[in-house]
Amino acid sequence: MRLKLVPTTTNFDFFRLAKITFTASVLAMILSIVVFFTMGLNYGIDFRGGTTIRTDAEQAVDVSAYRAALEPLALGDISITKVFDATKPDQNVAQVRFEAQEGDESVAIDTINAVKTALSGVDGSMTFPQVDSVGPKVSGELIQTAIIAVLLAISAVLFYIWLRFEWQFSVGAVAALVHDIVLTIGIFSVLQIPFDLAIIAALLTIVGYSLNDTVVVFDRVRENLRKFKKVDLKDVLNLSINETLSRTVMTSVTTLIALISLFVLGGDVIHGFVFAMIWGVIIGTYSSVFVASTILLRLGVKRDWDKKDGAAGTQFAGIDA
Repeated sequence: MRLKLVPTTTNFDFFRLAKITFTASVLAMILSIVVFFTMGLNYGIDFRGGTTIRTDAEQAVDVSAYRAALEPLALGDISITKVFDATKPDQNVAQVRFEAQEGDESVAIDTINAVKTALSGVDGSMTFPQVDSVGPKVSGELIQTAIIAVLLAISAVLFYIWLRFEWQFSVGAVAALVHDIVLTIGIFSVLQIPFDLAIIAALLTIVGYSLNDTVVVFDRVRENLRKFKKVDLKDVLNLSINETLSRTVMTSVTTLIALISLFVLGGDVIHGFVFAMIWGVIIGTYSSVFVASTILLRLGVKRDWDKKDGAAGTQFAGIDA
């Protein structure tokens, strides 16, 4: 007996509320941009420069005692947080983060050793299983590289879709990708989840996932446009989305099951990355239908591609979505 999350044949009208869903998407993007410029991102050590030391001890974590021990070192802004690690339920884990010292090209080994010594004075059983350190100069270069990587990924998608389909499809696909990335940055600004290189990797993965889902829908749209040349574009789009709906839902749900398992059991180290992926799968599925397809409907597409007459096949959708 096969598991079916949705019926094999569906007949949903995905554009019945297109004005509402598209307007909501635009407003969400605007709100995300406003939140980004007002609240900003909680940049991790990768982008701010500094050091993160993970501690592991037998005694319970005492944040005030840790802070008092580090105060004589005059390290500036220090963040000390208790950490729940599902992989080590019986351990007392904390994360100590301090910024790179002004004028230093890299975080000095002596500074890291001084922090370890001070914390060991609080609890002699303490170990330091993980130390991540990035200098201010390197962190600035990483920000530039991350931005370039995301822009190049979107540009490559634009070029690929343009070659495979037509420019209307390309605009819809890229708009969906921009929608996904902007909303992801917005949710990270609102929740102040640490934003580091792992999140950039998640953003690039989201681009690939969303693009895959969009291409599946667009491929079926192109097939149906050739098959039903006199059917209204809105009906062709609805038919195509309904035909691929079972595949889309099954792919998204199975991916989410794996991601949620990682989020719950994988420990705090990968929480940010996995959260970005979960969010990306949800909005990536949404944008493939309610953003990319809606834009395609508004732009219209050329029909009758098999005709040689340059004037043929220039009808566009005149429907107010």
